[in-house]
Amino acid sequence: MTTDLTVEPTAEPTVRYEAKGPVATVTMNRPRWRNAQNSAMTYALDDAFQRAAADDAVRVVVLAGAGEHFSAGHDIGTPGRDAHLPRPRRAGLWWDHSDKTGAEGRFARESEIYLGMCKRWRELPKPVVAAVQGACVAGGLMLAWVCDLIVASEDAFFADPVVRMGVPGVEYFAHPWVMPPRIAKEFLYTGDRMGARRAYELGMVNRVVPRAELAARTEELALRVAEMPRMGLALTKRAVNQAEDLQGLHSGLDAAFALHHLAHAHNAETGSGPLGGMDVRAMKERGA
Repeated sequence: MTTDLTVEPTAEPTVRYEAKGPVATVTMNRPRWRNAQNSAMTYALDDAFQRAAADDAVRVVVLAGAGEHFSAGHDIGTPGRDAHLPRPRRAGLWWDHSDKTGAEGRFARESEIYLGMCKRWRELPKPVVAAVQGACVAGGLMLAWVCDLIVASEDAFFADPVVRMGVPGVEYFAHPWVMPPRIAKEFLYTGDRMGARRAYELGMVNRVVPRAELAARTEELALRVAEMPRMGLALTKRAVNQAEDLQGLHSGLDAAFALHHLAHAHNAETGSGPLGGMDVRAMKERGA
């Protein structure tokens, strides 16, 4: 069964949900914009993950992106950008951002939409497998990193170029946990792309497969995982997540988030805007 969750003005579904046996596939569906994440997509993803969690027939969730790219990150300039719109609070208790100004509005929004949602999805009590092709950039990294397993196509690449904005990485700052610290520094300091094979060598990716086989190989892995007892999978996921938290992941995310917003505030105060004067065109010109 396939369902469309949250439809944009173009009548295209922002997120597609398909349940097939024990596997639910959640597909970001803004291919024209490289699956840039606006708020509508974020809440549609949350709806989909809640649906998968509540369905006893679903054992494993696959997160995919329609089109050529998994996700080019946060929406900072498409016609569907909706950062100004109020949204229901699900991931935290910070107040509505839409009628607030300055750092208060930015912090409230990103506490909910970015860091809060990623923390929420990381705790989904069912394994989540990311199927990554093409670009997995900035906010796209956040979505892949909250998944338990990552299958990447040979043409996939990973990058976090937001240091060009004067900002120390994306909001869900898991870099030192998904790669060695010196590699994380190089990754951030240069903003360079990391290919799928290098990501595999570093342990950030579980498998690298031909592009044409990505969907099939991801489903194959998901079905294999789905053979395990549901409670066993849930408890194992909790155990590994707790181990990461004991290694400082949770507190590290909060600390880096504060630095992230210090950078936004500094940029705004110095007159270049919260993104350091960067827009979609400027980021593309600099290779992002």
